[in-house]
Amino acid sequence: MRYSVGVLGATGMVGQKFIQMLADHPWFKLTSLAASERRVGKKYGEEVDWIASRDVPDVAKDIEMVPMDPKYVDADIVFSALPSDIAREVEPKFAEAGFVVASNASAYRMAEDVPLVIPEVNPEHLGLIEVQKKNRGWDGFIVTNPNCTTIVLVLSLKPLMDLGLKTVRVASMQALSGAGYPGVPSLAITDNVIPFIKGEEDKVEEEPLKLLGKFDGQKVEFANIKVSASCHRVPVIDGHTEAVWVEFDRSVSVEEAKAAFESLKPLDLPTSPEKVIIVREEPDRPQPRLDRDAGNGMSITVGRIRKDGENGLKYIVMGHNTVRGAAGASVLNAELMVKEKII
Repeated sequence: MRYSVGVLGATGMVGQKFIQMLADHPWFKLTSLAASERRVGKKYGEEVDWIASRDVPDVAKDIEMVPMDPKYVDADIVFSALPSDIAREVEPKFAEAGFVVASNASAYRMAEDVPLVIPEVNPEHLGLIEVQKKNRGWDGFIVTNPNCTTIVLVLSLKPLMDLGLKTVRVASMQALSGAGYPGVPSLAITDNVIPFIKGEEDKVEEEPLKLLGKFDGQKVEFANIKVSASCHRVPVIDGHTEAVWVEFDRSVSVEEAKAAFESLKPLDLPTSPEKVIIVREEPDRPQPRLDRDAGNGMSITVGRIRKDGENGLKYIVMGHNTVRGAAGASVLNAELMVKEKII
């Protein structure tokens, strides 16, 4: 069985990435594209400035865009690539109308009854769906994926939790595509690093606590760790690179950490990579140009794992921000829900 799917906010950078990933999906059939009022009634292929790849996928070219209203969307699942302010208003309307909303927006990530999920990290948090439906009286529901920087970080932190992880410090070097299209003005970012991304550090410090927390059947008890972040925009097109310092409640060797990273198992899902975490031994890896497309953009790459004091380690982690960090994350969440018969 193939499920019909739609994209909310189909013309933006993440919306285009959704369409690219859904075009030949074995479980999902793209049937609806919803966009802003000025694009309604226009064919997607004629209207959008396609930037995700060389050509608009054939499956999307002739789809007429519809309003962001449940009455006009023909789908079982909608993937939301909406800006958070619009998502806060639109997504509940779809959930109330019975749609499954797989959201990349930040609007409901930290809501107590909304699952914030990375399938390899906390699939049990999908248990919040029934809590959400009961609390809100919805026939459908919203499931979210984290911020793009958070996903890359937390995938690397999950294997370290069993080693006694206590504190995390992270400095991000974030790609331009994370700012959307047209993004950062060229005269602002060329020959430059911008040491501020509005709202980013709060997300990176808060979301891991929910993701790494424990679901007790009614709510998520946040993880008892401390995360401190400093986020920076750099002149790279795709791929967020993060320098991470971690401290444990005991001494952890580099070899233990490598084994832990490599122990994170992939899932039997269409979008899942063969290896979730790729550990590189070269002293100058990972690098965005060399490593962002690992696992079709769904793997993260870890390198430069070093001791940092008696109980600490430091390493570099890198992942594709619009694939694993955005559209691919939502698609993987939807695949997991299909596999678990939630959809």
